[in-house]
Amino acid sequence: MDEKIQKYLYDVLNAIDEINGYFEGHPKLFEVFNLDLMLRRAVERNVEIMGEAMNRILKEMPDIPITNARKIVDTRNYIIHGYDSLSSDILWSIIINHLPLLRKEVSSLLGEDK
Repeated sequence: MDEKIQKYLYDVLNAIDEINGYFEGHPKLFEVFNLDLMLRRAVERNVEIMGEAMNRILKEMPDIPITNARKIVDTRNYIIHGYDSLSSDILWSIIINHLPLLRKEVSSLLGEDK
């Protein structure tokens, strides 16, 4: 695999791990997330990083086997350009429903299956 793609995949993996790290030591509860502006902004930033990294990956390797790769980029664009209509529910859904699979797929591509 190309070194640039590997670097971008590590950027995605690190962003996911950073988001997961925000919840260490306490359960993942939407109510807590929704009331914590700093936490929501930190998650937004990491989703932006994942989206930008995925955008760069897709330019080099359009057929990368990552579920919803294009939607990850679209989500980044939505957060940046639609910041005033972004709801906590969308970010929460990403955290709960999409990050576990993305982490698994990226780890697999990097040969770091956990």
